[in-house]
Amino acid sequence: MKKTFGIIGAGNIGQTVARHLLKAGHPVILANSSGGNALEEIVRSLGPGATAGTIQETAQADIVLLSLPWSEVPTLTKITDWNGRVVIDATNHFITYAPEFKVQDLGDKASSEVVASLLPGARIVKAFNTIFYKTLAEDPNIAGGHRVLFVSGNDLEAKSEVKSVIASLGFAPIDLGNLHEGSKLQQAKGALATLNLVRF
Repeated sequence: MKKTFGIIGAGNIGQTVARHLLKAGHPVILANSSGGNALEEIVRSLGPGATAGTIQETAQADIVLLSLPWSEVPTLTKITDWNGRVVIDATNHFITYAPEFKVQDLGDKASSEVVASLLPGARIVKAFNTIFYKTLAEDPNIAGGHRVLFVSGNDLEAKSEVKSVIASLGFAPIDLGNLHEGSKLQQAKGALATLNLVRF
């Protein structure tokens, strides 16, 4: 049985991941802070299997993907009981965008550790945030190889589930370990941010 994915944040990354998931047969629910006609138009463009929902409805999906702006992540704390839910963190901790692309000073914490603290009990897996969305949108199968997606997380079962989904989409998941160490490599300004690799 295909998992239902709830995507909170219907921007470039959210829509791009949604297209891959829909192609693989997963139902997708999308939500954003504004909703309305713009969200309905996005859902129509994505085609069959995509629906629009409230953020609360989207958070009830089997797996939830966060692709919303960093400043909006704290608004998610109380919208549902996050305990035990698999949450893919595709956010980046930008506090300004082009041309500066400044990131928030988080001290020794990884951005995904901050997300985990805001969603009590959620099983956070960092993925889908390192590649430019136009590259992510391309066919992950390249000349006999598979485009790499990095993954990290503290919950081994949740991470294994997300890695299986990533592989089923045609990508090659590479496990970087836990959130404190692995996701720091993935997050904005990290050593692996924007790196586009293919595994043969």
